[in-house]
Amino acid sequence: MTIQEFDLEITPVLPEGLSRLEELANNLWYSWHIPTRVLFEYLDTDLWIRVGHNPKLFLRNVDQKRLQQATNDPLFLNQYKQVLSTFDSYLQDAQPVGVGKKLQSDDLIAYFCAEYGFHESLPVYSGGLGILAGDHCKSASDLRLPFVAVGLFYHRGYFNQLIDVEGNQQVSHHIPNPQHLPMHAVVDEHGNEIHVSVNIAGRNVWLKAWHVHVGHIHLYLLDTKVPQNTPEDAEITFQLYGGDSNTRIQQEIVLGIGGLRMLRRLNIVPTVFHMNEGHAAFLILERLRELIKSGLPYTQALEVTASNSVFTTHTPVPAGHDHFQEHLMMHYLGGFAQDLGLSWEQFMALGRLPSDGPDFNMTTLAIQGSRKINGVSRIHGRVSSEICAKFWTEISPEENPVDYVTNGVHVSSFLARQWSDLFDKHLGSEWRARLCDSTFWERIEEVPDKEFWSVKQAVKSRMLVVVRNALISQHLRAQNSETHIESVLKNLDPDNPNVLTVGFARRFATYKRATLLLNDLQRLRKILSVTDCPIVFVFAGKAHPADEPGKTLLRALYRLSNDPEFIGKIVVVQGYDMGLGRRLVSGVDVWLNNPVYPLEASGTSGMKAAINGAINLSITDGWWAEGYEGDNGWNIRPSPHQEDGRRDHEDARNLYDILENEVIPLYYDRDKRDYSSSWVEKSKRSMTSVIPRFNMVRMLNEYLDKFYIPAGLQGRRFSADNFSKARQLADWKSKVRSLWKNVQVHLLTAPHKRLSYDEPVTIETAIRLNGLDPHDVAVELLLSRKLSQVDTGVMPNVSIKSSWESESQVPTVAYRFVPERPLDNGEYLYRLTFQPDWCGVLKFKIRIFPFHDLLTDPHEMGMMVWA
Repeated sequence: MTIQEFDLEITPVLPEGLSRLEELANNLWYSWHIPTRVLFEYLDTDLWIRVGHNPKLFLRNVDQKRLQQATNDPLFLNQYKQVLSTFDSYLQDAQPVGVGKKLQSDDLIAYFCAEYGFHESLPVYSGGLGILAGDHCKSASDLRLPFVAVGLFYHRGYFNQLIDVEGNQQVSHHIPNPQHLPMHAVVDEHGNEIHVSVNIAGRNVWLKAWHVHVGHIHLYLLDTKVPQNTPEDAEITFQLYGGDSNTRIQQEIVLGIGGLRMLRRLNIVPTVFHMNEGHAAFLILERLRELIKSGLPYTQALEVTASNSVFTTHTPVPAGHDHFQEHLMMHYLGGFAQDLGLSWEQFMALGRLPSDGPDFNMTTLAIQGSRKINGVSRIHGRVSSEICAKFWTEISPEENPVDYVTNGVHVSSFLARQWSDLFDKHLGSEWRARLCDSTFWERIEEVPDKEFWSVKQAVKSRMLVVVRNALISQHLRAQNSETHIESVLKNLDPDNPNVLTVGFARRFATYKRATLLLNDLQRLRKILSVTDCPIVFVFAGKAHPADEPGKTLLRALYRLSNDPEFIGKIVVVQGYDMGLGRRLVSGVDVWLNNPVYPLEASGTSGMKAAINGAINLSITDGWWAEGYEGDNGWNIRPSPHQEDGRRDHEDARNLYDILENEVIPLYYDRDKRDYSSSWVEKSKRSMTSVIPRFNMVRMLNEYLDKFYIPAGLQGRRFSADNFSKARQLADWKSKVRSLWKNVQVHLLTAPHKRLSYDEPVTIETAIRLNGLDPHDVAVELLLSRKLSQVDTGVMPNVSIKSSWESESQVPTVAYRFVPERPLDNGEYLYRLTFQPDWCGVLKFKIRIFPFHDLLTDPHEMGMMVWA
């Protein structure tokens, strides 16, 4: 006989004196305020772990008696009052700080992203993009910026990972009850859910929004699971990065088009729009539709839309950008061309250049609809400018509009509480307000080495407890013997955390090369066989369920970790998420990163490790190309070879050399001490060099200076006076495009080839303007030094870094010609008189490009002619 079970939920009632625990549980401020999380953990540590550190779910399951006991617990009540006092003070300070003070009073930045990683208690993220977006929002809150974020609520999130006995990744899903998450449905004044609709494939799809408090700011997560929708449409936002291109395009329509419609319905009026990756680029179509519907011609609407749009790309390879086949565009967005007053070819051209393939590319749409475009590190900015050079065909990649802002991390979210306490003790509480002050952070050098090492070991012990528990559960599930499990754990002793521990945790994409360490197993055996200098490598990470090569890497690594020669020296931990990631970056001694150069757009895990005193051992790519200073970590100089096998062999050899000759000897150089003072010195340098340069406050201030503030001003400029400036610029661009083909420039009067330092130089050029006004163009002379030397094979004063990064550019100075008068042959005379600051042999080039005061970027038209 089958006995049926029925669910019955009994919700605890918060005592009056603890009623604001609910408020704390509903603001993601807890995700970066350690004392708030400690408050919940104190009530019931086991329950806190079982609910995945989710305060809202915790409050629905905590024992009523425990709550009553807490009302009479002086220690708990004191902590509770302190947390509330800090929380109230944080929220009461509403004025922007730092660069944000330059914003206008009615400015509002709208940030669109497909995923957000704030904390493991809100599983709407998959990896680095989402965690960066979460950090972006947290710091916007800390800086008290006028900021609203838009995303999607995925009922099934990404996926939970298990690894079977053969090393195969197993996918499992947990579908949380939205009532158990730190959010609530957006309702109107009558308490009814607010819904908006988007047209997808000729049918109305309805959306609701979940409101998430992130400190000061507001996040709206869109959800298609509403009664008006068919079961198929209700599933659109079911899973992050699930399904095929049909699911993906519908999700992106909901995010970009539906997201803006929800903001409009809530009377939220952004002045700047930031698309974090191309997933949200359909936002541009909706903004165009609004403006065209109000009466603006398409070309003017595009100028208005682009003027205050910011686009950040995170993808370092052309194939990584989202694109959709034309039949999908026709099926799902076929009516949009008519809404914009465009032919189908014109509509497709928004996401398809003549040099592109047949698909509609979301990056193309984002770039054509934005005037502020950036990569996420210096190298990635350069790579992106080369990938995107097709948009500005006559402009060199170095000068096209693609800029960069190197990523940062939200320090309070990833700094272990023991380090926070140490900073409070030695630096004072002001350290939180001086994150970008390099001189201030040099004071870490004054912390006694023994105390610094003690804190590092305490954090490491906590990490080892978490890793051990995960591994025990993992191997018991695989039905491994106790002897086998003891062998796995032999170098992971929380009570004696003195084994050199190297961490590698990230997405298992092939270019990240998780198995580079295995390239030469004989060399690896030798390194791991030194009994008095043990070392353990801890690996964690997920492969996308559809990424078979990534899963193959994970399987190879797992199988080797169970080989008798490597057991306990290489471990693979399942279930990678933000919680495990936080423990690993804070606890390991060395953080390993060895992607294929230059495919690491930025990377932030190494930053998180460094702020916790770990030392980076990394390919000098992404952020580490800027962060490496020689004494704050180790750089694996990337092989110049493109052939996979040879490149990997050389990179692995460099990795082994550094491990064998530098990392391991330094860690175990202890003499009579129980720690290596040289290691502590390097660990301090890692921390002091990274915290002030790679924190999210620095990053947000750069976004404000480079993008948000200028975009807000330009947007106002173009919208003022019934869009007159947008009309003026659109008409001017149309004129220039029609006449540019026959514009020519040539040198009329050249200077003497030899001059003394004090002599002025006068140069004249003649321009065939082909109907353009003399002030429609800028004529420039680019002056640079021409250094000649005998090739001795020696490069004087060139660092290793500049040689492999190819960043050493010849200094160039630009001088602007002045239009003088028309010539008899129909050309126009431009003259330049200047005095060079340099001596020696100089070289110069002359160029002409369109110029207008209303241009956001001087080269946004992509046109240039050289003499």
